[in-house]
Amino acid sequence: MAQAIADRRDVDFVLHEQLKAADLSKHDKFAEFNKKTIDMIVTEARNLAIKEFMPINSEGDEIGVKFESGKVKVPESFHRAYELLREGEWTAMTEDPEYGGQGMPQVVARAANDYFLGANYPFMLYAGLTHGAGRLVEVFGTQEQKDLYLEKLYSGEWSGTMLLTEPEAGSDVGALTTTAVKNPDGTYSISGSKIFISGGEHDLTENIIHPVLARIEGAPPGTKGISLFLVPKYRVNPDGSLGEFNDVVCTGIEEKMGIHASATCSMTLGGKGNCIGTLLGEENKGMRAMFVMMNEARLLVGMQAFGCATASYMSALNYARERIQGRPLTAGKDATVPSVPIIRHPDVRRQLMTMKVFVEGLRSLHYYVGYCQDMATLAETEEEREKYAGLVDILTPIAKGYGSDRAFEVCSHGVQVYGGYGYTREYPVEQYLRDCRITMIYEGTNGIQAMDLMGRKMTMKGGKLVTDLFGEIMKTVAEAKSVEGLPGMAEKVEQVVNKLGAAGQHIGKTAMENVELAFAYAYPLMEVTGDVVMAWMLLWRAVVAASKLGGKTKDEAFYRGQIKSLEFFVNMFLPLTIGKINSILAANGAAVEIAEESFGG
Repeated sequence: MAQAIADRRDVDFVLHEQLKAADLSKHDKFAEFNKKTIDMIVTEARNLAIKEFMPINSEGDEIGVKFESGKVKVPESFHRAYELLREGEWTAMTEDPEYGGQGMPQVVARAANDYFLGANYPFMLYAGLTHGAGRLVEVFGTQEQKDLYLEKLYSGEWSGTMLLTEPEAGSDVGALTTTAVKNPDGTYSISGSKIFISGGEHDLTENIIHPVLARIEGAPPGTKGISLFLVPKYRVNPDGSLGEFNDVVCTGIEEKMGIHASATCSMTLGGKGNCIGTLLGEENKGMRAMFVMMNEARLLVGMQAFGCATASYMSALNYARERIQGRPLTAGKDATVPSVPIIRHPDVRRQLMTMKVFVEGLRSLHYYVGYCQDMATLAETEEEREKYAGLVDILTPIAKGYGSDRAFEVCSHGVQVYGGYGYTREYPVEQYLRDCRITMIYEGTNGIQAMDLMGRKMTMKGGKLVTDLFGEIMKTVAEAKSVEGLPGMAEKVEQVVNKLGAAGQHIGKTAMENVELAFAYAYPLMEVTGDVVMAWMLLWRAVVAASKLGGKTKDEAFYRGQIKSLEFFVNMFLPLTIGKINSILAANGAAVEIAEESFGG
């Protein structure tokens, strides 16, 4: 059976027809990234993913990582793959070439990661967190820290992590107990324990650099007293060579439902009183600094979930085309009619359409967020920069929270399309389902994403982020109203946008009177906001596709498929969205009013 990760035609459609990514090359910053170069990058990423990363995905799942005496070994095949990733300079695609990056646009990197993460995202976790650690050094590090760490992180020679979560604190980061005591030479002695540390220990690189959240003695309680430190596994000498072991010990790894090839570690720092770190950024401003990495990581997690979804969809689609089972319903009782591929059966087509619309909508969303990041860096005015940065801010919890929810549903449909075979390890869809599940939890659970969307992003700058988002959506609605065949669907999208605006205002008023009741509806609010964003992306795609029809085109089926995707979503899902919005407007308080004893047990 043919294997595929992502539909190259759809990747090209989003890059070149929807977002016109090659136009970024008109700016000096991205001058070399014309259409030819972008296509070459995507082709190389696709080849590497299919030939090298995908074949070792199931092996990584079966073998997992091995823990022994504080050391973690990844599957042997990962070493070759990691070297190929480094040789191709894929570990810092968007970063400054001065520090070992490729300097490519974020939107193009999204397309490369579309393939990498769909092929083997547990493997790609090691590189993704390394990039995030490098960003922290680049943004907050001293020149000395940059000289020692940055190029080696961005090149992948060394790897990086994020040491945030603690056993008793969990998502309540302000309750952490890891301490930092200042030494006479300006360094800090670090002491504490961290859990759920992805890539905390492994044998892919000779050194691992840990950004660590800790509290300096005497610092204020809560998040206001948290500082960020750079703590290497092996100390680094002034000339960049490795020094002595830095008392950073892996005490165990988690046995997990999925992502078996990603080492999820428990870490002890300073167990022998010999762990040294250097302050990264300013004292007591560690959370502000860490959010630079966390926001990047949340977008990465959304892409990880999407990688599982697109791979599951492509696998299910190929299977449905090849699996012969059952006669067509139109055959009635005529036993002489031969069996057909299951893609001919209406319920299978319904499931494939559900997978299709969310894969297409999420691809456009993730690439669009990358495009907005690019536009923010290219903005000629502060107003323009703030607009694009604000769009990234408000879409981040949607891309991570809503995106991973829908991606998991897509993966579940993938298993269902395969039937009983989908529940076995003979086919890859059961792994995609298991691997996808964690994306709804780590880097801030989706409940936290919903609270962030409602409690922070929708109220930032007096609601300007929401206003700008709705403004962009309504531009597409207005354009669609002038396109033959789309006005009716555009009006339905417009109605839901207006209804969502009313729901947001209602929740805001509710919060002033009963904050717990309001936040009980944060998650439904994130869901309906995500539905509206999906409708926008599919409407936008349909507008572009409709402009290609009417003449001779070899891609007519593809373009008509975009319009059918919009039609399916508008008629199958938007009515459900309206129902959810009505429940938000009703704001029933049962969830917060029920006595704890009434839950039973």
